[in-house]
Amino acid sequence: MAENKIFTLPKLPYGYGDLEPYISEEQLRIHHQKHHQAYVDKANLLLEKMDKARKENSDLDMKSILKDFSFQLSGHILHSLFWDNIKPGVELNNPLGDLKDAIDKNFGSIQRFKTEFAQAALSVEGSGWAVLTYLAEVERMAIIQIEKHNANILPCLPAILVLDVFEHAYYLDYKNDRARFIEQFWYLVDWEEADKRFLKIVK
Repeated sequence: MAENKIFTLPKLPYGYGDLEPYISEEQLRIHHQKHHQAYVDKANLLLEKMDKARKENSDLDMKSILKDFSFQLSGHILHSLFWDNIKPGVELNNPLGDLKDAIDKNFGSIQRFKTEFAQAALSVEGSGWAVLTYLAEVERMAIIQIEKHNANILPCLPAILVLDVFEHAYYLDYKNDRARFIEQFWYLVDWEEADKRFLKIVK
């Protein structure tokens, strides 16, 4: 039997200093190498723990281990999405094409969408995420909040755009000023990537 695969930390599609001045090299390096790496490592350890228990036919506290596994794995998945939906050199551009049309249709304007998305990110209780998603059954976009990595998340909803508002994402650069970090996020949004994600969902 082949050896079980494990989760791995994705390589960033840019250098650690490339997102300055919006995200510093130190902030990005710690966020990626320490925090994201920790979610990867812990998810793998929990898989090992479950495999060992099955092999030895020993008991597991399923409620506890699955809650922890959900948190760690969701952290890994959301961070992987986050790294890919930001990039250097954006300078506050806006979506084009199908994604722009969908945002205009659903929110009235790009500016209205940005306002609602920023408010969602700012008002997440404690640590969490703001996410632009798509509700296929009713053919409309929606903004959702995810507390921690896995509370309030709706199963099977695809992510078009995600913003990490855990303090570990911005504290070195912005201290406790989450609102300023959210403002700076728009200088980094990779709308081409967001458009690709949207088109995969609707076509």
